[in-house]
Amino acid sequence: MSSTEAPKKIEWLVVVPDFPGAHEKRLEVRPQHFGGLRPAVDSGLYKMGGAVLNEPPQGSDPTKFSFAGSTIVISAASREEIKEVLRNDVYAREGVWDVENAQMWPFLCAFRFPVPGQDEKFPDPNAKQ
Repeated sequence: MSSTEAPKKIEWLVVVPDFPGAHEKRLEVRPQHFGGLRPAVDSGLYKMGGAVLNEPPQGSDPTKFSFAGSTIVISAASREEIKEVLRNDVYAREGVWDVENAQMWPFLCAFRFPVPGQDEKFPDPNAKQ
């Protein structure tokens, strides 16, 4: 690699824990967090992501979820680049994410399929018509 060539970006599996007691703050800034995701998704920075829970959800009300943190598949050249991206998210700025304790692994994806029923192009085969 020449000195002017940018480091190669690869995919990383990232798990970012929430700080203890961050549940209310997470819910408060959640709309801002979701609002800021589109540019990262559209640019290819984020490949997928979502909440990590301590327990299976009992329904769809996020106020009842037991959040543990978040997971993201991100395209980046280094762990430091990932931490910089994470630090700029409202969850980090507002004290939800514990970025310094994020775990990051280089990720080689074996398959990518949508969850049946979450995309109209891939209806749930078990759903009653």
